[in-house]
Amino acid sequence: MQEKILRVAIAGFIGGVAWRSFIDLGWSFSLFLILLAVALGIYSQVLKNLRIDVGMLLLAIAILAAGLGAFRFDIAQLHQGNPFLEAKVDSSFIAEGVVVEEPDERENQTLLTVQFEKIGAEKINDKVLVGTARFPEFQYGDRVQIIGKLEKPKSFEMDTGKIFNYPAYLGKDGIFYQMSFANVKLLGSGGGNIVKRKLFAIKNAFLSRIEAVVPEPHVALMGGLLLGTKHSLGKELLDAFRRVGVIHIVVLSGYNITIIASALMWLLGKFLRKRWSIFFGALTILLFVIMVGASATAVRAGAMALLALLARATGRTSDVTRALILTGFLMLLQNPHILAFDPSFELSFLATLGLIYVSPVVERRLGFVPKHWGLKEIAIATISTQIFVLPFLLYQTGQFSIVSLPANLLILALIPATMLFGFLTGIVGFISTILSMPFAFISYALLTYELKIVELFASLPFASVTISYFPAWLMVLLYIALGAFLWLKTRQKTA
Repeated sequence: MQEKILRVAIAGFIGGVAWRSFIDLGWSFSLFLILLAVALGIYSQVLKNLRIDVGMLLLAIAILAAGLGAFRFDIAQLHQGNPFLEAKVDSSFIAEGVVVEEPDERENQTLLTVQFEKIGAEKINDKVLVGTARFPEFQYGDRVQIIGKLEKPKSFEMDTGKIFNYPAYLGKDGIFYQMSFANVKLLGSGGGNIVKRKLFAIKNAFLSRIEAVVPEPHVALMGGLLLGTKHSLGKELLDAFRRVGVIHIVVLSGYNITIIASALMWLLGKFLRKRWSIFFGALTILLFVIMVGASATAVRAGAMALLALLARATGRTSDVTRALILTGFLMLLQNPHILAFDPSFELSFLATLGLIYVSPVVERRLGFVPKHWGLKEIAIATISTQIFVLPFLLYQTGQFSIVSLPANLLILALIPATMLFGFLTGIVGFISTILSMPFAFISYALLTYELKIVELFASLPFASVTISYFPAWLMVLLYIALGAFLWLKTRQKTA
């Protein structure tokens, strides 16, 4: 009974957050739901001769949780901007602040998340997304002077015709203003969180060792594989990765981390007991999250990957499902905006569910796939996650990659080796650039193969199909059908 109440409460809370993410009926509606739940609770226990009506009680709990979920979103909406900055919108001025996230280096510009500290004599404390020239380069913790025009982010139309809610996407990270084409000048360094600054310094030093011996765009791909770095691969190459359906290997995602940890567990399983291979796989995820600076995106991806890893390793899907739902609930409690406006959270959550529930069904049908080099594990993980994230991707991007499965199988089989030799290239590079050359050569060969596979599949005229209209109701309907199918398969297995 207690577990059922907990599930209903969490489901209600998530439902309330989801409702409020798209429909705003004001604080009064949240209060109405809470009062309605209290009334139903009293009716179910007091007015029915002190006999608990379980159905009515669960309904009251669900409505109460939904009201609290909507109320939590309302609270998060309280700090949507700064009156002083609102008055400065569409005007140019000089500001000073600190770079509080790693610079996002694009092909023609760099995006800096700057914590503004003062404008003239006015002291403020708001984050602004600042676009500036690709050079000179800036680092986390740099104190900078910004000269530019303040703007409010605007939604824009994607290639598929779908409108992307850019203000909500930035708002989930507390960013409500931006400056495009700003002039940025370095005033000093050493700001920000000292732990993050040291971690980023170690990571950048490591990547610089690889850059010394591996050329572009190979080094950009290696940086994405190893550390989820934001070095630009160029629009043309990124579009090719999207067409082929392997963009997940160059961005920070729970899926990518899970593949890495699973490959490590498979390797360690040859020499160690299962519990030790699980331990080192989990340790790899934790170290990875720390290495990339423990940003919100990294923590979310790491948490999802860890849960998926434990589910696959132990086979206890029910326990891991509870942990997954609880993790998602705590994340929403901290930041309710991520449910509807953070694609990385949504993809990580769905990919994890795919690995937990779809992979057992897929595994029974892949008995013909050889286990050598972990090929079977990679095939199971790839097919399972792609099945489960497909409706969401169609809704978000409208792009369906026909060649995704063969491309992933051809590439992912060599990703662990690529990362291993890339890691050795960077580590040995601290000792000697010359000594790192043999590892760099192997890394370069593997990266060249992976890039060629992407280019080959992307060149096919039928590589991907664009669906201009894929409504939200169809996505929900597909997930209901998929959930029903998996539920029936589970019932058949336990029968």
